[in-house]
Amino acid sequence: MTIKHWPDGEGPREKLLTQGPSVLSDAELLAVILRNGLAGTSAVDVARNMLSHFGGLRKLLAASESQVCKLSGVGPVKYAQLQACDEIARRIAQENLRKGQILTNPDLTRDYLMRQLADRSYEVFALLLLDSQHRVIQFVELFRGTINCASVYPRDIVALVLEKNAAAVIVCHNHPSGIAEPSEADRRITERIKIALETIDVSLLDHMVVGDYDIVSFAERGWIK
Repeated sequence: MTIKHWPDGEGPREKLLTQGPSVLSDAELLAVILRNGLAGTSAVDVARNMLSHFGGLRKLLAASESQVCKLSGVGPVKYAQLQACDEIARRIAQENLRKGQILTNPDLTRDYLMRQLADRSYEVFALLLLDSQHRVIQFVELFRGTINCASVYPRDIVALVLEKNAAAVIVCHNHPSGIAEPSEADRRITERIKIALETIDVSLLDHMVVGDYDIVSFAERGWIK
């Protein structure tokens, strides 16, 4: 049964307008974006199939066009609509952690880094550069590696910090495996970066490792002092 044959008020769009978006399931929200399904199949059913195939919204939005368009009822137009929604969410996260904002909310930082680094198929090492008041100067992706390693050079970090006149730094990287637990190599490079930054009187506030669904903070574990 298609959505147009559902009882009044039960369609996802009508529920959103009368009750708000928070009451909708992931499949119903996705159906609002998709707008229509297949002959005899509702947009909600198409959305449920997409979510089941990829294992959730994040994995769906991180999938390539060829992967998404293999599914019945999905073509380039629907893929473009999904990507537009994902980019809007990414830009909102960037606005929330805008230049000049003082970092006082750890959850805001975590949300931003998850948006930037989770679901990458390769490792990315990045810096969050801050001024002396811990206001954001810039987020910079500094190194990209293979699926299991990245070459990190403390001298390049020092050069960038001096160029941007930063007074404090949060370093971060993702684990493409999805597991956020830091490795011994992660701990060693963190110590090298900390020592390098101390030579120019810049504080390393944290090293945050991003997995699929969580972030491990070196500072919270007492590994940065």
